[in-house]
Amino acid sequence: MEEKLKKLDERIRPVMEEHDIILDNIEYVFENKHYFLRITLDKVNGIDLDTIVEATNLINPIVDELDLFEESYIMDVISKERSDDYEW
Repeated sequence: MEEKLKKLDERIRPVMEEHDIILDNIEYVFENKHYFLRITLDKVNGIDLDTIVEATNLINPIVDELDLFEESYIMDVISKERSDDYEW
């Protein structure tokens, strides 16, 4: 799994950097009977919802093209601030 996440990171990170978005973390977890591909982003001075939507639109085709995961999953693109609120 680590290799798949690393490959995904290598493809997403440069695209995010082009848009001044910081790729903080990528993880693939099983929670509440579902798999989640959780991608945590940040930006200098914080990240807003419009930027999360923009990033999601940039990330989605990359994830689809790589097709790394066999199971059905939910892609969850979140802000670092929001991830700090989660109780993993």
